[in-house]
Amino acid sequence: MQRSQLAHVWARAISSTAYVPLSPAEIEAYLYELLELLPTAPETVAERMVAIRLTGPDSLRRTIEVLAPEYEQSVIATLSSQYAFAMRLDAFDQQEQIKVALMASKRRVERVLKVSEARFREVFTSSALGIAITDFAGVCVEANDTLAEIVGHGSLIGRSLFDFFHPADAERLGAAYRRVRNGVVDRFREQRKLIRADGEPVWVYLAGSLLHDADGVPTHHVTMIEDISELYLLQKNLDHQLLHDSLTGLPNRQHFVTQLEKLHGQGPITLYHLDLDAFSVVNNGLGHAAGDTLLRSVAQRLHAVASAQNAVLARIGGGEFGIVCFANEVPEMVSLIQEELTEPTYVDGHGLALSVSIGVVDRPPGSSSVSELLRAANSALRQAQQRGMRQWALYDPHEDAVRRGQAALAAALPGAVESGELSVDYSAVLDLPSREVIGLAARLRWGDLGHAQTLALAEETGISLPIGQWLLHESCAQAAQWLSALGERAPMLHVALSPLQSRDEDLVAHVKRTLDETGLPASQLRVALDIGSVLAGDDNVHVLADNGIGTGVDGFHGGYHELALLSELPVRAVVVRAAVAAEGTVLHAAMGDVVAAVHRLGVRVVADGVGSDGDADWWTSVGADAVHGLMPALSAAEMTEYLAN
Repeated sequence: MQRSQLAHVWARAISSTAYVPLSPAEIEAYLYELLELLPTAPETVAERMVAIRLTGPDSLRRTIEVLAPEYEQSVIATLSSQYAFAMRLDAFDQQEQIKVALMASKRRVERVLKVSEARFREVFTSSALGIAITDFAGVCVEANDTLAEIVGHGSLIGRSLFDFFHPADAERLGAAYRRVRNGVVDRFREQRKLIRADGEPVWVYLAGSLLHDADGVPTHHVTMIEDISELYLLQKNLDHQLLHDSLTGLPNRQHFVTQLEKLHGQGPITLYHLDLDAFSVVNNGLGHAAGDTLLRSVAQRLHAVASAQNAVLARIGGGEFGIVCFANEVPEMVSLIQEELTEPTYVDGHGLALSVSIGVVDRPPGSSSVSELLRAANSALRQAQQRGMRQWALYDPHEDAVRRGQAALAAALPGAVESGELSVDYSAVLDLPSREVIGLAARLRWGDLGHAQTLALAEETGISLPIGQWLLHESCAQAAQWLSALGERAPMLHVALSPLQSRDEDLVAHVKRTLDETGLPASQLRVALDIGSVLAGDDNVHVLADNGIGTGVDGFHGGYHELALLSELPVRAVVVRAAVAAEGTVLHAAMGDVVAAVHRLGVRVVADGVGSDGDADWWTSVGADAVHGLMPALSAAEMTEYLAN
């Protein structure tokens, strides 16, 4: 809703709840200014509402009804809390003014009795606050109608005000009145609970002080009482919403963190991080309404398990839950959780049942912070999910250190690309059995990390596409220089693409643009696409071949579907990575059969990762056409010198 429209709606809703000495247009303009402040300064908005006397019984409720759909819950909560605080300060100001008036009236009673009495009566009877004048035993000498309404009793004269105090508060309030009478304090202010005549509780603010006679001698207590039940319940409700999940009613992550910190300081604990397996299948297949119903059912069942174990349960994410309890038997707890979730929940005739993957942090050191515990539980959960569904894993700090190191590298990779830390090495592709250099494979290098590690990190961070494009451009530019310097002796350039780059819709256009910019002929380039992307039906390999660019597939395993695909693809070579096996074994014979089958389809076989002459001989024995990895990868300058010699 636009701000002007929202201001109009707000003005209409609130203008009838309190008297404000402004025209409707002026009220609307004033509220429009408040809406501009609300997102960043809800406290100021609350104070300005009270300042212009938008303080009727329904002013706050109607304000929340209008603004809650438009603003975040935290903003509305802050507005409500500050409004209550501003109202309280305003009430205290009124209380002080009333007290001054009362005391002045008592001192001047003999001189201006009639005027003072009239003034006192007007203030006393028309006040929105309940007022009681009591003797030092608490018996009401005077009480206005507002107070009678608050406590639900007709006449309070002669009744003890203490009779309406909640039993749990009576002793403390009695002590507060004694401190005022004894001069320890001038007044007291307390938020307490009274009991109405019908037995219902009512939350109030009480302010107590002394009345003195004309000679300054204390004679009575005066108590001012403000009914804040509506604000109190509203605040409690907002507090609950801030700390609980609205869908399941369970504590949310913020509340869970607080409870986790409390338990962690009391003794050994066990922390469980749960994630529903394949929950997206329910949302995508049956709709989010079915998913919400399933989440509520899961929450109820987990609550039963947690209650039996005296554990704290919370929903901490979409399909994620957290459980923390004093240290228990982990396998038994995991079994209880899985068994509780096994029984289907029926939603629209569909029996839905999900398992969970669970990460466990058992008996962590007392020095661990809450954030470290949560991160460790999440790490264990990811480890469990790597094993498949319905799995659980204990947190392993050594494995976590390795994963964190990899994650740190992955996070630093974009910056390394930006600062030019990546380079391109070239690995010789050798013919078998002659061992002559027939091509150069472009390989990424980032410090001590080689091509495969760098590319894997790039895939994790989603930047393998720009890195692959940079690799293609740099290597093509270098290959063009070698072609210019060496002529026909210049080796073919081989570039293996990442899975993301192999599926890129703009791959062909980028390759052609790169060739045009670098001046490298298409006949000097061999592009190997990821076999998984090709199997998925991507047609980049066909379009590249149609444009005269030699193609191959990388990551070939020799399966039936891969062989069938070769019969349909215009590829010239497959790149194979496999461990060598002793001659005469089944594996040796099987590899020979695969290579022979590939040859019958008119495709060459290139073995990657060949690290020794013995391995090269083995690949020669099974019929492979070429290998690379036998010679160390060289920088562009080193390879230029090698080729020149």
